[in-house]
Amino acid sequence: MNIEYVTEDDKEFWFQFDSHISVEEFLDKISRKMGYVIFDDDKRVGLLRFNLFWDNTPFCTMLFVDWNLQGKGYGKMLMEHWENEMRSKGYGMVMTSTQVDENSQHFYRKLGYQDAGGLLLNLLGYEQPMEMFFVKGLR
Repeated sequence: MNIEYVTEDDKEFWFQFDSHISVEEFLDKISRKMGYVIFDDDKRVGLLRFNLFWDNTPFCTMLFVDWNLQGKGYGKMLMEHWENEMRSKGYGMVMTSTQVDENSQHFYRKLGYQDAGGLLLNLLGYEQPMEMFFVKGLR
């Protein structure tokens, strides 16, 4: 296994699984080193991207592992790599979120994340499940 910062060479792989950001935002993730790709035998198998919530708290905004490879520890490795890097940069806490109807909430709890509330946005007739937020101390 190898985890590297996302580069332009990862663009095609990245956008197979992450259609939530623009190309400009993807390029920003590259320049700011705010994304990772995990490799297994030189094959890209997953990704993680983040930003800073409130401009001071690392927030994992996307974690994805190829559907056929889930359950093999890649997601855990990505999260631990990210947490360790954030700890080394002096951050004391990290955050993430998921919708209440997604199973990933159980994954985050297994990694030591604690429930921190939710947000329900029903705007202009667009309804979606509540977004659950999770926090984890790094100290």
